[in-house]
Amino acid sequence: MYDFRKCVIGVAPTRRDMFRRSRLDEIMQKTAELAKRHDVDLVTIDGVTDEGLLVSNSDAAKVAKHFIANEVDAVFVPHANFGQEEAAAKLCASVNKPVLLWGPRDPAPLGITNQGEDRPFDVQCGLFATGKALLSYNVPFTYVENCFLDSPVIDEGFSDFARTVCAAKAFKSARVGQLSLRPRQFLTVKYNESELLEKFGIEVVPIGESEIVGTIKKILEDEQDAVAEKIRQWSERIDLSAESEENKKSLAASALGITRLAEGYGCTVLAGECWRMLRTAFGVSSCFLWGALTDDGVPVSCETDVLGAIGTGVAMGAARNDSRPFFADITIRHPTNDNAELLWHCGPFPVSLAKDTQPKPKVMGCKGQWEIRGGDVTVVRMGSLNGKYTMFADEAKGTDGPKTNGNYLWIETDNWPMWERKFVTGPYIHHVTGIHGKLQAVIHEALKYMGDIGPDCACGCSCDCC
Repeated sequence: MYDFRKCVIGVAPTRRDMFRRSRLDEIMQKTAELAKRHDVDLVTIDGVTDEGLLVSNSDAAKVAKHFIANEVDAVFVPHANFGQEEAAAKLCASVNKPVLLWGPRDPAPLGITNQGEDRPFDVQCGLFATGKALLSYNVPFTYVENCFLDSPVIDEGFSDFARTVCAAKAFKSARVGQLSLRPRQFLTVKYNESELLEKFGIEVVPIGESEIVGTIKKILEDEQDAVAEKIRQWSERIDLSAESEENKKSLAASALGITRLAEGYGCTVLAGECWRMLRTAFGVSSCFLWGALTDDGVPVSCETDVLGAIGTGVAMGAARNDSRPFFADITIRHPTNDNAELLWHCGPFPVSLAKDTQPKPKVMGCKGQWEIRGGDVTVVRMGSLNGKYTMFADEAKGTDGPKTNGNYLWIETDNWPMWERKFVTGPYIHHVTGIHGKLQAVIHEALKYMGDIGPDCACGCSCDCC
């Protein structure tokens, strides 16, 4: 299946040819440490250019060819001294991937010396030049402030950039498997398939009900051992005692079949019809199944919500699989906390998110029955109206609230009436994706690299929070 965590970054340290000294060794050592800590694969330019540095326009052409051949997901251009802004801009424009711009903070000036090297690097000065050059070449980029090599700023910035890259890649690589038709009454999940392809290169793959049901039936008949193994795996952490043996087999075969179809069609995310398809064919609800598939790395949105599935993929990329997303209804306000709200659905949240694991989380009626853990949560929703697309992302915290059925989490916001107004006035609906962590800034930074889709949040501003 699609790897939401994988991040390959091409590193092209640059120096200005008129500066005799550079900080190449320090920078590459630091970059290797960052890559190891944050599980990023590096592609260096050792052996590609004479010095392992980007110095000239001819270097830019060679490095671009090298990065493209190695299928990098992004380009990192650390400045080893002032840097060569034209070569950096040409490289980044040619590769056409997200760009990270940074350079280490200079040591104190040396004063007057016999060698005349008062300030041998002038890294920050060069960063200003490269930023302008990238803008002139229409290259979007992410900037981490000029800081010392041992500063937590570059550590956090590098980690956030990797998340940004994975979120943007999940969007641009999105191939949505649409499982059957939308429920008739859900006009809110309508979308423009041609527009998604034309604007963003996002493909939707319709997978018909007959093909889905036929695949599942064949697995039930021919792959009983695989079905039993899937049930065994689930039973290790989930209480399935309320389900009949027939239902458990149908759910397990459905998980195997839908995963196989998703892999066969190259789908990264799925939008599933969950009202009648599996219930009519096998007498089971798909709620628990959607959560189980999401736990297996095949995220599924409910009620054939294609835009919801795309947003779920973006959230999963931003989290880099540190946590699984959950697809929820925005349901009711908290009875006593005016800034809190219930994120709920009838049972499709991944069991890996369950708040209490002892006793085992229970499935009843093929629907998960557990509250999920709180903490920091980012809420994500893609919306469209009249050809204009936006991506809502804002942050909340889990809070206490009344128990209810299905899967749920009460969240507390800074200003719920503002959130409510945003969702009612659109272009959003009652479906959202939740993901644990503070990821608003990462998701909105990723929008730079997604195309014609704007940032949005509860306050609807255009300031730095977006």
